[in-house]
Amino acid sequence: MAERPPGSVRRRIEFDAETWHALHQLSLDTVKSVQELAEEAFRDLLKKHHRPTTLKDMLRDSVRLQPANDAATQRRRVKRK
Repeated sequence: MAERPPGSVRRRIEFDAETWHALHQLSLDTVKSVQELAEEAFRDLLKKHHRPTTLKDMLRDSVRLQPANDAATQRRRVKRK
């Protein structure tokens, strides 16, 4: 059994037989493991719901939520005479 990367989390997910066969066939057709397909699917799901997937994205999003940052943007937009 291959060693898991540090910081990885293992969870057990149950699929019905039809879904499993479809996933298995897709993995054979695309030469990807079911693990790789699952990671891609979960990344796409997080992106769809506007959820950050990396620490860098999380930090960038948290800075955008600060009202002080919005005020600075608005001040730049004000036209001066």
